Amino acid sequence: MDTSIALYSHDSVGLGHARRNRALAYAMASHLPALVGGRVRGLLIAGHPDASRDPLPEGWDWLVLPGMTRSGDGTGYTPRRLDMDGGRLRDLRSVTIDAALTAFDPDLLIVDRHPFGIDGELRPVLANLRARGTATVLGLREVLDSPRAAAAEWEALGGAEQVAEHLDAVWVYGDHHVYDPRRTGELPGSLARLATTTGYLGHGRPAGRPARRGRTSPKPPPPYVLTVLGGGSDGASLARIAAQARLPKDHRHLLITGPQMSDTDLQQVKELAARSGGETTVVHSASDVPELIAEAAAVVCMGGYNTIAEVMATDTPALVVPRSRRRQEQPRRAAALAALGAVETRDAATLTPEDVSAWWQTAVTGRIDRSGIDLDGLSVVPHLAARLLGSSSRTAPEVTRHAG
Repeated sequence: MDTSIALYSHDSVGLGHARRNRALAYAMASHLPALVGGRVRGLLIAGHPDASRDPLPEGWDWLVLPGMTRSGDGTGYTPRRLDMDGGRLRDLRSVTIDAALTAFDPDLLIVDRHPFGIDGELRPVLANLRARGTATVLGLREVLDSPRAAAAEWEALGGAEQVAEHLDAVWVYGDHHVYDPRRTGELPGSLARLATTTGYLGHGRPAGRPARRGRTSPKPPPPYVLTVLGGGSDGASLARIAAQARLPKDHRHLLITGPQMSDTDLQQVKELAARSGGETTVVHSASDVPELIAEAAAVVCMGGYNTIAEVMATDTPALVVPRSRRRQEQPRRAAALAALGAVETRDAATLTPEDVSAWWQTAVTGRIDRSGIDLDGLSVVPHLAARLLGSSSRTAPEVTRHAG
């Protein structure tokens, strides 16, 4: 019997949510068929067109919604491109998701980070799926925010108890010995009781989009140092600092800005790198980032979940410069890993090119042992999924209609 899995990510800022779900898709496609005794197909629902540029396993596909992004004042969401009212676009996204999942009829839905999506767009979807017995999971990175900010978010959704009523399980993609949101208070009791820590989604991550025909990897000959900025939408400041840093003797520098860095910022970074001696290559993106990290002499990066998971799967020395505006997620992650000696970290507000230069000089002389950190989440999650699928009971749908 075939098994169908749907994964949702809203992707209002960056591609971190979609990248986590894509890694899970490959893990499910690889391991779940043997566990459930049949074929496994999947649909990834995403909110940014760049997400669908990355390939998926055979039998899986993307559904890309009209995009929404945070408003300028940070208090809500607004259409990324479509010329219509934000509330109407939310409704459009909601009915699109509902129609797609009614037709796809998944056995399991995994929602990344935001249980009800943007402005509650998943509430009617979840009601319909729950009515026909679809197993539902909330997937969370290991750090949400400061405990006070996390508590406010749960209350804004109607309280943790109401969220828990829509779920069969909560999967926390981290090592509880490094950071446990159940202990910090970021995950309240009603959700904590549903929660299992999986280990970081580190080992076995899939490669990115293949290089275009005729193009080769930007990897310089070793030894080289690397700066990688995730999606790049908020990495311009660190990119400028790294572009001006002095390189260790005989090393080259590859700086990957991320596909969402603006053309203006990208051009400025390239100009700074050219003035610094021409030993730095600046590229917008690369298909083989995990391999580039593994083979680098040292890496400077931000503190996003996916970049950190890729770094943790190597022994490459890392300087983590976390983003601190909007959320405390990245600083808290960097501090927890630094406390174990897995990375070093610096404050973005005070970091200078001279600081990066000095760090590179010493970092390239050694490697880091991270073998004590659990990075096997991509092997664990298919077993958790099989357990849920084995205990779920599917019923005929009793569809909840959308208002308006």
